[in-house]
Amino acid sequence: MKILIPVDDSRENVCVSFGRAPYFLIHNTETDTSELIGNPAAEAQGGAGIKAAQFVVDKGADALVTVRCGQNAADVFKAADIAIYRADGPSAAENLKALSEGKLSELTSFHAGFHGKA
Repeated sequence: MKILIPVDDSRENVCVSFGRAPYFLIHNTETDTSELIGNPAAEAQGGAGIKAAQFVVDKGADALVTVRCGQNAADVFKAADIAIYRADGPSAAENLKALSEGKLSELTSFHAGFHGKA
């Protein structure tokens, strides 16, 4: 399974903004390897959530762990059958562990999105 987590500039903590996160951590549970990649949508003038969501789909993620997510991005994930989990605490590593232990809940509430670059 490939799990994706948006991370902030520390490259270790979950970013509170999915679409504008500077990096994504992709963890492959089958190989127990992680890869840190830049988010190509982070500097988008608009539609960052949808662009980031499509990037996640293109990377083959099976699950997303995030603090919050916009409705448009969530619709992309649902169409691609990608599970969305609510991050619990700041550490990406701890969230990966919590997910593997079945301790994270699914994210079911989505915001309308933040339109335009903040």
